[in-house]
Amino acid sequence: MFFSFAQVPAVVMGVALVGVFSPVAFALSAPQVNAIAKEITVRLSGKNNGSGVIINRKGNTYDVLTNWHVVKEAGIYHIEVSDGKKYTVKSSQIKRVPGLDLALLQFDSFKNYRVAELGNNDALTEGVQVYVAGWAEPGPLISEATYQFLNGQISSLLRNPKDGYSLVYTINAAPGMSGGPVLNENGYLVGINGRAIPDLRTGTVTFVLGIGINTFLATNNTFQKPQIISATAVEERGAVDFLRGGLDKVAKGDFNGAIALYDRAISLNPNLAEAYNNRGLARSKQQDFTGAIADYDRAISLNPNLAEAYNNRGLARSKQQDFTGAIADYDRAISLNPNLAEAYNNRGLARSGQKDFNGAIADYDRAISLNPNLAEAYANRGFVHSQQIAQTLTVPNGAYLTVRSSLDIKSLAIADFQKAANLFLQQGNKFNYQRSLDMINQLQH
Repeated sequence: MFFSFAQVPAVVMGVALVGVFSPVAFALSAPQVNAIAKEITVRLSGKNNGSGVIINRKGNTYDVLTNWHVVKEAGIYHIEVSDGKKYTVKSSQIKRVPGLDLALLQFDSFKNYRVAELGNNDALTEGVQVYVAGWAEPGPLISEATYQFLNGQISSLLRNPKDGYSLVYTINAAPGMSGGPVLNENGYLVGINGRAIPDLRTGTVTFVLGIGINTFLATNNTFQKPQIISATAVEERGAVDFLRGGLDKVAKGDFNGAIALYDRAISLNPNLAEAYNNRGLARSKQQDFTGAIADYDRAISLNPNLAEAYNNRGLARSKQQDFTGAIADYDRAISLNPNLAEAYNNRGLARSGQKDFNGAIADYDRAISLNPNLAEAYANRGFVHSQQIAQTLTVPNGAYLTVRSSLDIKSLAIADFQKAANLFLQQGNKFNYQRSLDMINQLQH
Protein backbone atom coordinates (compact mmCIF):
# COMPACT_ATOMS: atom_id res chain seq x y z
CA MET A 1 0.00 0.00 0.00
CA PHE A 2 1.40 3.41 -1.02
CA PHE A 3 1.27 6.77 0.70
CA SER A 4 2.01 9.75 -1.58
CA PHE A 5 3.48 13.08 -0.57
CA ALA A 6 2.77 16.07 -2.78
CA GLN A 7 5.92 18.11 -2.10
CA VAL A 8 8.92 16.16 -3.30
CA PRO A 9 12.33 17.41 -4.51
CA ALA A 10 12.81 17.12 -8.25
CA VAL A 11 15.29 14.30 -7.89
CA VAL A 12 12.65 12.08 -6.32
CA MET A 13 9.57 13.33 -8.14
CA GLY A 14 6.69 10.87 -8.19
CA VAL A 15 7.89 8.60 -5.41
CA ALA A 16 5.43 7.12 -2.94
CA LEU A 17 6.14 5.66 0.46
CA VAL A 18 5.09 2.15 1.30
CA GLY A 19 2.91 1.20 4.27
CA VAL A 20 2.46 -2.32 5.55
CA PHE A 21 -0.86 -3.70 6.77
CA SER A 22 -0.96 -6.53 9.29
CA PRO A 23 -3.47 -9.32 8.60
CA VAL A 24 -4.17 -11.71 11.44
CA ALA A 25 -3.80 -15.41 10.69
CA PHE A 26 -6.03 -17.51 12.89
CA ALA A 27 -4.86 -20.69 14.60
CA LEU A 28 -6.65 -23.05 16.93
CA SER A 29 -5.61 -23.15 20.56
CA ALA A 30 -3.67 -26.19 21.80
CA PRO A 31 -6.74 -27.55 23.67
CA GLN A 32 -8.78 -27.23 20.46
CA VAL A 33 -6.18 -29.16 18.47
CA ASN A 34 -6.03 -31.75 21.24
CA ALA A 35 -9.79 -32.23 21.04
CA ILE A 36 -9.36 -33.12 17.36
CA ALA A 37 -6.35 -35.34 18.04
CA LYS A 38 -8.16 -37.36 20.71
CA GLU A 39 -10.95 -38.27 18.30
CA ILE A 40 -8.78 -39.27 15.33
CA THR A 41 -5.94 -41.05 17.17
CA VAL A 42 -6.22 -44.80 17.75
CA ARG A 43 -4.21 -47.21 19.88
CA LEU A 44 -2.77 -50.32 18.20
CA SER A 45 -1.92 -53.43 20.21
CA GLY A 46 -0.75 -56.90 19.27
CA LYS A 47 2.70 -58.28 18.47
CA ASN A 48 3.86 -54.67 18.77
CA ASN A 49 2.15 -51.65 20.27
CA GLY A 50 1.77 -48.27 18.65
CA SER A 51 -0.65 -45.63 17.46
CA GLY A 52 -2.49 -44.71 14.29
CA VAL A 53 -4.84 -42.13 12.83
CA ILE A 54 -8.22 -42.46 11.11
CA ILE A 55 -7.79 -40.88 7.67
CA ASN A 56 -10.81 -42.00 5.65
CA ARG A 57 -14.30 -43.47 5.77
CA LYS A 58 -16.17 -45.16 2.95
CA GLY A 59 -19.55 -46.47 3.97
CA ASN A 60 -18.95 -48.28 7.24
CA THR A 61 -15.27 -48.98 6.52
CA TYR A 62 -12.61 -46.81 8.15
CA ASP A 63 -8.98 -46.52 7.02
CA VAL A 64 -6.23 -46.17 9.63
CA LEU A 65 -2.71 -45.03 8.73
CA THR A 66 0.24 -46.04 10.91
CA ASN A 67 3.92 -47.01 10.67
CA TRP A 68 4.85 -50.26 8.98
CA HIS A 69 7.33 -51.06 11.75
CA VAL A 70 4.43 -51.05 14.24
CA VAL A 71 2.43 -53.78 12.46
CA LYS A 72 4.96 -55.70 10.34
CA GLU A 73 5.09 -58.72 12.68
CA ALA A 74 2.56 -61.43 11.81
CA GLY A 75 -0.33 -61.85 14.21
CA ILE A 76 -3.56 -60.31 15.41
CA TYR A 77 -3.81 -56.56 16.06
CA HIS A 78 -6.46 -54.55 17.84
CA ILE A 79 -7.54 -51.02 16.95
CA GLU A 80 -8.86 -49.12 19.97
CA VAL A 81 -10.78 -45.98 18.99
CA SER A 82 -11.72 -42.86 20.94
CA ASP A 83 -14.74 -44.38 22.70
CA GLY A 84 -12.69 -47.34 23.96
CA LYS A 85 -14.18 -49.89 21.56
CA LYS A 86 -11.71 -52.35 20.01
CA TYR A 87 -11.72 -53.78 16.49
CA THR A 88 -9.64 -56.78 15.40
CA VAL A 89 -7.41 -56.86 12.31
CA LYS A 90 -5.34 -59.77 11.00
CA SER A 91 -1.82 -59.03 9.79
CA SER A 92 -2.76 -60.54 6.42
CA GLN A 93 -5.25 -57.67 5.99
CA ILE A 94 -2.64 -54.98 6.59
CA LYS A 95 -1.29 -53.24 3.49
CA ARG A 96 2.22 -51.81 3.43
CA VAL A 97 2.74 -48.54 1.57
CA PRO A 98 5.57 -49.22 -0.94
CA GLY A 99 8.85 -47.48 -0.19
CA LEU A 100 7.63 -45.89 3.04
CA ASP A 101 7.51 -46.85 6.69
CA LEU A 102 3.71 -46.72 6.49
CA ALA A 103 0.85 -49.20 6.52
CA LEU A 104 -2.92 -49.10 6.09
CA LEU A 105 -5.40 -50.98 8.25
CA GLN A 106 -9.19 -51.13 8.03
CA PHE A 107 -12.03 -51.77 10.43
CA ASP A 108 -15.80 -51.80 9.98
CA SER A 109 -18.23 -49.99 12.24
CA PHE A 110 -21.70 -48.49 12.07
CA LYS A 111 -20.62 -45.86 14.61
CA ASN A 112 -19.53 -42.38 13.60
CA TYR A 113 -15.88 -41.67 14.26
CA ARG A 114 -14.07 -38.48 13.36
CA VAL A 115 -11.81 -38.60 10.31
CA ALA A 116 -8.63 -36.52 10.12
CA GLU A 117 -8.70 -33.57 7.76
CA LEU A 118 -5.65 -33.74 5.54
CA GLY A 119 -3.30 -30.78 5.53
CA ASN A 120 -0.38 -29.80 3.34
CA ASN A 121 3.05 -30.54 4.79
CA ASP A 122 4.66 -28.61 1.91
CA ALA A 123 3.43 -25.46 3.68
CA LEU A 124 5.51 -26.26 6.79
CA THR A 125 8.67 -24.28 7.46
CA GLU A 126 11.32 -24.44 10.16
CA GLY A 127 10.07 -22.92 13.40
CA VAL A 128 6.33 -23.49 12.93
CA GLN A 129 4.29 -25.15 15.65
CA VAL A 130 3.24 -28.78 15.31
CA TYR A 131 1.57 -31.30 17.61
CA VAL A 132 1.99 -35.06 18.01
CA ALA A 133 -0.54 -37.41 19.63
CA GLY A 134 -0.35 -41.09 20.46
CA TRP A 135 -0.53 -43.82 23.07
CA ALA A 136 2.66 -44.07 25.13
CA GLU A 137 3.61 -47.53 26.38
CA PRO A 138 3.62 -48.32 30.11
CA GLY A 139 6.79 -47.43 32.00
CA PRO A 140 8.39 -47.83 35.43
CA LEU A 141 6.10 -45.26 37.05
CA ILE A 142 2.98 -45.59 34.86
CA SER A 143 1.63 -49.12 34.56
CA GLU A 144 -0.81 -48.52 31.70
CA ALA A 145 -0.74 -47.11 28.18
CA THR A 146 -1.55 -43.39 28.27
CA TYR A 147 -2.76 -40.97 25.65
CA GLN A 148 -0.18 -38.20 25.15
CA PHE A 149 -0.52 -34.86 23.35
CA LEU A 150 2.75 -32.99 22.83
CA ASN A 151 3.76 -29.79 21.08
CA GLY A 152 6.98 -28.59 19.52
CA GLN A 153 8.45 -26.97 16.43
CA ILE A 154 9.62 -28.10 13.03
CA SER A 155 13.42 -27.97 13.27
CA SER A 156 14.37 -29.29 9.84
CA LEU A 157 12.89 -30.48 6.54
CA LEU A 158 15.00 -33.20 4.92
CA ARG A 159 15.50 -33.14 1.15
CA ASN A 160 16.56 -36.78 0.78
CA PRO A 161 14.53 -38.65 3.38
CA LYS A 162 14.92 -42.35 4.12
CA ASP A 163 11.66 -44.34 4.19
CA GLY A 164 9.80 -41.04 3.76
CA TYR A 165 10.96 -39.40 7.00
CA SER A 166 11.32 -35.77 5.93
CA LEU A 167 9.88 -33.95 8.97
CA VAL A 168 12.15 -33.31 11.95
CA TYR A 169 10.66 -31.71 15.06
CA THR A 170 11.54 -30.95 18.67
CA ILE A 171 9.07 -33.22 20.43
CA ASN A 172 10.14 -35.86 22.95
CA ALA A 173 7.63 -38.49 21.85
CA ALA A 174 7.52 -41.66 23.94
CA PRO A 175 7.66 -45.28 22.74
CA GLY A 176 4.21 -46.35 21.60
CA MET A 177 3.46 -43.04 19.88
CA SER A 178 4.84 -44.26 16.55
CA GLY A 179 2.13 -44.08 13.90
CA GLY A 180 0.28 -41.25 15.61
CA PRO A 181 -0.70 -38.00 13.88
CA VAL A 182 1.44 -34.93 13.38
CA LEU A 183 -0.97 -31.98 13.30
CA ASN A 184 -0.45 -28.35 12.34
CA GLU A 185 -1.71 -25.38 14.36
CA ASN A 186 -5.11 -25.67 12.70
CA GLY A 187 -5.61 -29.33 13.51
CA TYR A 188 -4.92 -30.65 10.01
CA LEU A 189 -2.99 -33.90 9.55
CA VAL A 190 0.42 -33.05 8.06
CA GLY A 191 2.37 -36.17 8.91
CA ILE A 192 2.74 -39.50 10.69
CA ASN A 193 5.06 -39.64 13.70
CA GLY A 194 7.55 -42.50 13.59
CA ARG A 195 11.17 -42.34 14.63
CA ALA A 196 13.26 -40.85 17.42
CA ILE A 197 16.86 -39.66 17.24
CA PRO A 198 18.61 -40.28 20.59
CA ASP A 199 21.63 -38.38 21.84
CA LEU A 200 24.50 -40.89 21.56
CA ARG A 201 26.05 -39.61 24.79
CA THR A 202 23.00 -39.47 27.04
CA GLY A 203 20.52 -41.76 25.28
CA THR A 204 17.77 -39.17 25.61
CA VAL A 205 15.60 -38.30 22.62
CA THR A 206 16.63 -35.02 21.01
CA PHE A 207 14.65 -35.04 17.77
CA VAL A 208 11.72 -36.99 16.36
CA LEU A 209 10.99 -37.72 12.69
CA GLY A 210 7.73 -37.95 10.81
CA ILE A 211 6.56 -38.78 7.29
CA GLY A 212 4.78 -35.94 5.50
CA ILE A 213 1.19 -36.68 4.52
CA ASN A 214 1.88 -35.51 0.96
CA THR A 215 4.49 -38.27 0.64
CA PHE A 216 1.82 -40.85 1.45
CA LEU A 217 -0.73 -39.27 -0.89
CA ALA A 218 1.75 -39.36 -3.78
CA THR A 219 1.62 -43.17 -3.57
CA ASN A 220 -2.15 -43.52 -3.26
CA ASN A 221 -4.83 -42.05 -5.52
CA THR A 222 -7.67 -43.27 -3.29
CA PHE A 223 -7.41 -40.32 -0.94
CA GLN A 224 -8.03 -36.70 -1.82
CA LYS A 225 -4.88 -34.61 -1.94
CA PRO A 226 -4.79 -31.60 0.39
CA GLN A 227 -5.08 -28.08 -0.88
CA ILE A 228 -3.83 -24.82 0.55
CA ILE A 229 -6.75 -23.26 2.39
CA SER A 230 -8.91 -21.39 -0.07
CA ALA A 231 -12.42 -20.03 -0.28
CA THR A 232 -13.92 -23.33 -1.39
CA ALA A 233 -15.45 -26.10 0.69
CA VAL A 234 -14.80 -24.43 4.04
CA GLU A 235 -18.30 -23.93 5.39
CA GLU A 236 -18.27 -26.95 7.68
CA ARG A 237 -15.20 -25.60 9.47
CA GLY A 238 -17.18 -22.50 10.42
CA ALA A 239 -15.99 -18.97 11.04
CA VAL A 240 -12.31 -19.89 11.36
CA ASP A 241 -12.16 -21.32 7.85
CA PHE A 242 -13.97 -18.33 6.38
CA LEU A 243 -11.27 -16.23 8.02
CA ARG A 244 -8.54 -18.32 6.41
CA GLY A 245 -10.35 -18.25 3.08
CA GLY A 246 -10.46 -14.47 3.25
CA LEU A 247 -6.70 -14.31 3.71
CA ASP A 248 -6.30 -16.47 0.61
CA LYS A 249 -8.59 -14.14 -1.36
CA VAL A 250 -6.65 -11.04 -0.26
CA ALA A 251 -3.38 -12.66 -1.30
CA LYS A 252 -4.87 -13.16 -4.78
CA GLY A 253 -6.18 -9.59 -4.98
CA ASP A 254 -9.84 -10.61 -4.77
CA PHE A 255 -10.88 -8.07 -2.14
CA ASN A 256 -14.62 -8.34 -2.80
CA GLY A 257 -14.39 -12.10 -2.38
CA ALA A 258 -12.43 -11.65 0.83
CA ILE A 259 -14.99 -9.24 2.27
CA ALA A 260 -17.78 -11.68 1.46
CA LEU A 261 -15.99 -14.43 3.38
CA TYR A 262 -15.27 -12.15 6.33
CA ASP A 263 -18.96 -11.21 6.35
CA ARG A 264 -19.82 -14.89 6.66
CA ALA A 265 -17.26 -15.41 9.42
CA ILE A 266 -18.75 -12.50 11.35
CA SER A 267 -22.28 -13.81 10.84
CA LEU A 268 -21.20 -17.08 12.46
CA ASN A 269 -19.12 -15.46 15.19
CA PRO A 270 -19.87 -11.74 15.74
CA ASN A 271 -17.16 -11.59 18.42
CA LEU A 272 -14.29 -12.67 16.16
CA ALA A 273 -12.05 -9.60 16.33
CA GLU A 274 -9.65 -11.02 13.75
CA ALA A 275 -12.42 -11.12 11.14
CA TYR A 276 -13.15 -7.41 11.59
CA ASN A 277 -9.43 -6.60 11.42
CA ASN A 278 -8.96 -8.56 8.21
CA ARG A 279 -12.13 -7.17 6.63
CA GLY A 280 -10.78 -3.72 7.40
CA LEU A 281 -7.57 -4.66 5.61
CA ALA A 282 -9.53 -5.71 2.51
CA ARG A 283 -11.50 -2.45 2.60
CA SER A 284 -8.26 -0.48 2.92
CA LYS A 285 -6.99 -2.25 -0.17
CA GLN A 286 -10.09 -0.88 -1.93
CA GLN A 287 -9.29 2.64 -0.65
CA ASP A 288 -12.39 2.54 1.59
CA PHE A 289 -10.54 3.94 4.59
CA THR A 290 -13.66 5.12 6.41
CA GLY A 291 -15.17 1.63 6.25
CA ALA A 292 -11.82 0.13 7.20
CA ILE A 293 -11.48 2.33 10.28
CA ALA A 294 -14.98 1.30 11.39
CA ASP A 295 -13.89 -2.34 11.18
CA TYR A 296 -10.67 -1.68 13.08
CA ASP A 297 -12.66 0.17 15.74
CA ARG A 298 -14.87 -2.87 16.16
CA ALA A 299 -11.90 -5.25 16.28
CA ILE A 300 -10.29 -3.14 19.00
CA SER A 301 -13.50 -2.97 21.01
CA LEU A 302 -13.65 -6.77 20.95
CA ASN A 303 -9.94 -7.26 21.63
CA PRO A 304 -8.14 -4.18 23.02
CA ASN A 305 -4.84 -6.09 22.85
CA LEU A 306 -4.93 -6.77 19.10
CA ALA A 307 -1.79 -4.89 18.05
CA GLU A 308 -2.41 -5.52 14.34
CA ALA A 309 -5.71 -3.64 14.47
CA TYR A 310 -4.03 -0.54 15.91
CA ASN A 311 -1.32 -0.75 13.25
CA ASN A 312 -3.87 -1.05 10.46
CA ARG A 313 -6.07 1.74 11.80
CA GLY A 314 -2.99 3.93 12.03
CA LEU A 315 -2.18 3.37 8.37
CA ALA A 316 -5.78 4.09 7.36
CA ARG A 317 -5.64 7.32 9.38
CA SER A 318 -2.41 8.26 7.64
CA LYS A 319 -4.19 7.81 4.33
CA GLN A 320 -6.69 10.39 5.57
CA GLN A 321 -3.80 12.73 6.54
CA ASP A 322 -4.49 12.24 10.27
CA PHE A 323 -0.84 11.77 11.20
CA THR A 324 -1.32 12.58 14.88
CA GLY A 325 -4.04 9.95 15.24
CA ALA A 326 -1.96 7.51 13.23
CA ILE A 327 1.10 7.93 15.45
CA ALA A 328 -1.05 7.38 18.55
CA ASP A 329 -2.23 4.08 17.04
CA TYR A 330 1.29 2.99 16.14
CA ASP A 331 2.49 3.84 19.65
CA ARG A 332 -0.24 1.62 21.06
CA ALA A 333 0.54 -1.20 18.63
CA ILE A 334 4.21 -1.07 19.59
CA SER A 335 3.41 -1.03 23.31
CA LEU A 336 1.36 -4.20 22.80
CA ASN A 337 3.88 -5.86 20.50
CA PRO A 338 7.37 -4.30 20.57
CA ASN A 339 8.45 -6.67 17.78
CA LEU A 340 5.81 -5.58 15.25
CA ALA A 341 8.13 -4.29 12.53
CA GLU A 342 5.21 -3.08 10.40
CA ALA A 343 4.16 -0.63 13.11
CA TYR A 344 7.63 0.97 13.21
CA ASN A 345 7.66 1.23 9.42
CA ASN A 346 4.23 2.83 9.37
CA ARG A 347 5.03 5.23 12.20
CA GLY A 348 7.99 6.29 10.12
CA LEU A 349 5.53 7.13 7.33
CA ALA A 350 3.45 9.30 9.64
CA ARG A 351 6.53 11.07 10.96
CA SER A 352 7.62 11.72 7.40
CA GLY A 353 4.20 13.26 6.83
CA GLN A 354 4.97 15.62 9.71
CA LYS A 355 8.44 16.35 8.25
CA ASP A 356 10.08 14.64 11.24
CA PHE A 357 12.72 12.97 9.09
CA ASN A 358 15.08 12.05 11.93
CA GLY A 359 12.24 10.35 13.80
CA ALA A 360 11.18 8.58 10.62
CA ILE A 361 14.67 7.21 9.98
CA ALA A 362 14.89 5.98 13.57
CA ASP A 363 11.64 4.08 13.05
CA TYR A 364 12.81 2.58 9.75
CA ASP A 365 16.07 1.54 11.40
CA ARG A 366 14.12 -0.27 14.10
CA ALA A 367 11.78 -1.93 11.60
CA ILE A 368 14.76 -3.24 9.64
CA SER A 369 16.48 -4.53 12.78
CA LEU A 370 13.31 -6.49 13.61
CA ASN A 371 12.72 -7.71 10.06
CA PRO A 372 15.74 -7.45 7.73
CA ASN A 373 13.53 -8.62 4.85
CA LEU A 374 10.99 -5.80 5.16
CA ALA A 375 11.57 -4.27 1.73
CA GLU A 376 9.15 -1.40 2.39
CA ALA A 377 11.28 -0.08 5.26
CA TYR A 378 14.39 0.12 3.06
CA ALA A 379 12.44 1.92 0.32
CA ASN A 380 10.94 4.37 2.79
CA ARG A 381 14.28 5.10 4.43
CA GLY A 382 15.79 5.65 1.02
CA PHE A 383 13.00 8.10 0.25
CA VAL A 384 13.67 10.10 3.41
CA HIS A 385 17.41 10.14 2.70
CA SER A 386 16.66 11.50 -0.76
CA GLN A 387 14.64 14.32 0.81
CA GLN A 388 17.60 15.26 2.99
CA ILE A 389 19.95 15.85 0.09
CA ALA A 390 21.52 19.32 0.33
CA GLN A 391 19.02 20.34 3.03
CA THR A 392 19.24 21.44 6.65
CA LEU A 393 16.92 20.08 9.31
CA THR A 394 15.40 22.20 12.07
CA VAL A 395 15.75 20.56 15.47
CA PRO A 396 13.21 21.05 18.31
CA ASN A 397 15.14 23.77 20.15
CA GLY A 398 15.04 26.03 17.11
CA ALA A 399 18.70 25.61 16.16
CA TYR A 400 19.80 24.22 12.80
CA LEU A 401 21.53 20.96 12.21
CA THR A 402 23.54 20.58 9.01
CA VAL A 403 23.17 17.10 7.63
CA ARG A 404 25.87 15.12 5.92
CA SER A 405 26.98 16.07 2.47
CA SER A 406 24.64 15.58 -0.42
CA LEU A 407 26.97 12.92 -1.81
CA ASP A 408 26.97 10.88 1.42
CA ILE A 409 23.21 10.96 1.73
CA LYS A 410 22.77 10.09 -1.94
CA SER A 411 24.91 6.99 -1.39
CA LEU A 412 22.74 5.99 1.56
CA ALA A 413 19.57 6.50 -0.46
CA ILE A 414 20.86 4.47 -3.41
CA ALA A 415 21.96 1.65 -1.11
CA ASP A 416 18.52 1.53 0.50
CA PHE A 417 16.67 1.52 -2.81
CA GLN A 418 18.98 -1.20 -4.15
CA LYS A 419 18.31 -3.37 -1.10
CA ALA A 420 14.58 -2.72 -1.45
CA ALA A 421 14.70 -3.62 -5.15
CA ASN A 422 16.46 -6.91 -4.43
CA LEU A 423 13.91 -7.85 -1.77
CA PHE A 424 10.91 -6.81 -3.85
CA LEU A 425 12.24 -8.95 -6.71
CA GLN A 426 12.65 -11.96 -4.41
CA GLN A 427 9.10 -11.43 -3.14
CA GLY A 428 7.65 -11.23 -6.65
CA ASN A 429 6.57 -7.59 -6.23
CA LYS A 430 7.43 -6.36 -9.72
CA PHE A 431 5.67 -3.01 -9.31
CA ASN A 432 7.68 -1.89 -6.28
CA TYR A 433 10.82 -3.47 -7.72
CA GLN A 434 10.56 -1.22 -10.77
CA ARG A 435 9.80 1.85 -8.65
CA SER A 436 12.92 1.22 -6.62
CA LEU A 437 15.01 0.94 -9.78
CA ASP A 438 13.46 4.16 -11.08
CA MET A 439 14.52 5.91 -7.87
CA ILE A 440 18.08 4.66 -8.23
CA ASN A 441 18.14 5.92 -11.81
CA GLN A 442 16.88 9.38 -10.78
CA LEU A 443 19.41 9.65 -7.96
CA GLN A 444 22.30 8.69 -10.23
CA HIS A 445 21.50 11.33 -12.84
